[in-house]
Amino acid sequence: MRGKIKISAIKAFFIAVGILLVISDPQLSFSQSGLKLWYQQPAVKWTDALPIGNGQMGAMLFGRVDEDHIQFNEQTLWTGGPRVYARARASKYLPIIRKLLVEGKQAEAESIAQEHFMGMKSHELTYAADSIAWYKKMRLDTSASAAEFDNSKWKFITQPEANGWETFPGFEGLDGAVWLRNSFDLPANMADKDLELDLGRVRDIDFTYVNGKLIGTTNNTTSRKYLIPAGLLHPGKNTIAIQVLNFYDKGGLTSAKEKPAIYQKDAPQISIILKTVWKYWVQNDEPPAYPRYNADYQPFGDVYLQFPKQQVSNYTRDLNLNTATAHVNYNADGITYSREYFASAPDHVIAIHLTASKPGSITFKALLKTLQRSYNIYKVDNSTLALSLKVNDGVLKGVSYLHAVAAGGKVDVDSNSITITNANEATLYLTAATSFKNYKDVSGDPDAICKNTIAKFSGKNYSDVKTAHIKDYISYFNKFAINLGTTANDTLPTNKRILAFSNTADPALIALYVQYGRYLLISSSRSGGQPANLQGLWNDLLTPPWGSKFTTNINLEMNYWPAEELNLSACSEPFFNMVDGLAQAGKITAKEHYDAPGWVLHHNTDLWRGTAPVNSSTHGIWVSGGAWLCHQLWEHYLFTKDEAFLQNRAYPDMKGAAEFFVHFLTKDPKTGYLISTPSNSPEHGGLVAGPTMDHQIIRDLFKNTIQAAAVLGIDYKFSDTLKTMYAQIAPNKIGSHGQLQEWMEDKDDTADTHRHVSHMWGIYPGTDITWDTPELMKAGRQSLIYRGDEGTGWSIAWKVNLWARLKDGDHAMRLFDMLLSPADVSSGKEKGGVYHNLFDAHPPFQIDGNFGGAAGLAEMLLQSQGSTIEILPALPSALPDGNVKGICARGGFVLSFKWDKGQLKNVEVTSKAGGICKLRYHDKVIIFNTQKDKTYHFNGFLSKV
Repeated sequence: MRGKIKISAIKAFFIAVGILLVISDPQLSFSQSGLKLWYQQPAVKWTDALPIGNGQMGAMLFGRVDEDHIQFNEQTLWTGGPRVYARARASKYLPIIRKLLVEGKQAEAESIAQEHFMGMKSHELTYAADSIAWYKKMRLDTSASAAEFDNSKWKFITQPEANGWETFPGFEGLDGAVWLRNSFDLPANMADKDLELDLGRVRDIDFTYVNGKLIGTTNNTTSRKYLIPAGLLHPGKNTIAIQVLNFYDKGGLTSAKEKPAIYQKDAPQISIILKTVWKYWVQNDEPPAYPRYNADYQPFGDVYLQFPKQQVSNYTRDLNLNTATAHVNYNADGITYSREYFASAPDHVIAIHLTASKPGSITFKALLKTLQRSYNIYKVDNSTLALSLKVNDGVLKGVSYLHAVAAGGKVDVDSNSITITNANEATLYLTAATSFKNYKDVSGDPDAICKNTIAKFSGKNYSDVKTAHIKDYISYFNKFAINLGTTANDTLPTNKRILAFSNTADPALIALYVQYGRYLLISSSRSGGQPANLQGLWNDLLTPPWGSKFTTNINLEMNYWPAEELNLSACSEPFFNMVDGLAQAGKITAKEHYDAPGWVLHHNTDLWRGTAPVNSSTHGIWVSGGAWLCHQLWEHYLFTKDEAFLQNRAYPDMKGAAEFFVHFLTKDPKTGYLISTPSNSPEHGGLVAGPTMDHQIIRDLFKNTIQAAAVLGIDYKFSDTLKTMYAQIAPNKIGSHGQLQEWMEDKDDTADTHRHVSHMWGIYPGTDITWDTPELMKAGRQSLIYRGDEGTGWSIAWKVNLWARLKDGDHAMRLFDMLLSPADVSSGKEKGGVYHNLFDAHPPFQIDGNFGGAAGLAEMLLQSQGSTIEILPALPSALPDGNVKGICARGGFVLSFKWDKGQLKNVEVTSKAGGICKLRYHDKVIIFNTQKDKTYHFNGFLSKV
């Protein structure tokens, strides 16, 4: 932080420190310095902005000087609504699909499954008729195709763009009918030649005209190459007009590599490159709602703060992970201006506090905006502005209040904005709510919720709100600390540290990245709310990548990998709530699609708890999502030893998932083993019988359910059934290349570098393959080598954990280094790594890599997946010195330890539940009894001290 520090800020700091000392465990209360992301310029792109969140609301802070931008989300604002996802009586096609797979007719099986076995889409029953009617209506007016048409009042747009016209402000979420017009000059020597117009890809239907004559139309996303017959063109100016009918997602010309051009058929080297600036007219922006398998997470709105123009110096922008507060500071005209931002969970608001070193210097206008089409902005009272909206293509309504408090000066509120003039300091409190109550009920009153939230601020001052926020936040954050050493790079701005990381050792950046992952989980997943989705809590797009859903064939689960080990167990509560809901919704899918008891979940879900197969039969019919979620229920029990949780929440869901597989597993006619069919190895190889990953997960589910029943002393008969079937499930197999087979058949391609490493599930996060079977661990290692190190962000993070389980710390760290490589490269092509704000790049942004990477570092330092807690099992040579406090192990143990020059120096173990602890460091193993809440101290040789 630069400039003068105000007395109120100093007071708040000491209050915060006092809170820290009161609530922290003494063994954890040590300095965590350097935990700050900071920059010397405002954010340019969304992935430069800094995230804050309180579990319910999230915001991205741009920190701009003349017009600051705070883009915000509310976790329950999604498209869609309560509906039926399962396809009635799809189960009658199950025997047919299975038979085709046995016969080796994969393509036929996929075709039947796509037509009859996939889940229901929204609007599926009405879309065909509605879209035909809309299509005919759009084609009634083609006057804009005429060569002489007057387009002088049309606006300009750049085409092509890889993301279509949605790249441009004002076009976000635009679907419908749009006309594009361009012109080119034709040399006289080409006028009598057959020419070819190459437009590249267009989304979705185009009608392309040259000089008023239709030369081609296509209804898909392939490249358009249309013949322009000799004689249609004339020397000089010629016109191109394209009517694009876009039903969903990207629209317009979307080729990224080539530029649209006109070629001479008999001499393609002769060409005319079209101008990239086109004129456009939106003919209609209300096409019928497009059928969707899943709903999309939505941006709620934006706050803009408009300031007087100033010449600025000494600008800094930061996010402090120790207090979950962000700041902007700069000097102008001899005055130091400061802004502070945070998202308060206790008070359910995002707070923005503005101060200046000279009284009366705070003057700005605050505006509320939204990308949603149906909205209203209005004055609530003399201090509050409101935004109400209805989500596009969905049933949900939302309301946001922006409440202003100023010391000195004047506050004016009209129907569009809040203006604060000549204040000494000012605070804005932003809150938002929707009509969502649960996945079956959307009868909530968001206006009443917002009104009640803001009413509670009467009599509160800013320091009270900030103090409550910090006290709440550090009760989570300060349970864990890590120190890996420092270097000169610690003082660099974060964007420069990222660029320098590949060439200069910066262990503190690794520690920062781990703690940033914890910060993001605390910010995006709180009790009573929704779990972190593909982007956690943050999204600025109406059509976000992959819908910003909950993808359950790796991504949702990865979001919660660090929760237990990095001492954030409480942040898993939304995840558990989701599993409970999916277990209920999944019963319908199990019945309709498989005629089975219990519950099933496929590879994606959303706010409305859809559990049916979605997208494509080549990868959407994957039956193990629910079983994988149950693995993490059992993990929570292992880390906490909470029998009440096991009895009341985990076991019922685990048993229901196991009941499904008892019915679903089928004897393979070739081998006699029980196999999972139909399914796939996510998202690789198409629809198959018996993918390795399924069998690993199902064995894990059966084993854990058996153990849970034993702990609770119930369901002995059901456990016997599971034990019998467990022994009959197709085993892991080693193939001809020494690899762990991904499928029943030995068909792995050693040159295949697919991003999913699904058959490694049994090594991590599962325990189907351990060092008790070294030959399988060796085969898994061989498969990882064949797959290669490169990948998307989350894929790299998974491999970090796998190499750690293989106890190859240097290889794990090599991949961790890749996670911290810059995603924004000079060529303009993004890659896996991190953006300037340390968000993980798939690309584009997906938060799972942040969480998976944090878990991977923990896995290098501590492993407890067996009966033993192993310290420093995969310590990389790049981290010879360090200490960690508050890392958790299965069995209900919390450890703190230090190492120096690669050797353990001391360790303390706190038992949260009592019981036997088995501790390993290298070849030394000790076993000792523990008492609940007692701490045990050992030296580097595991001798008690």
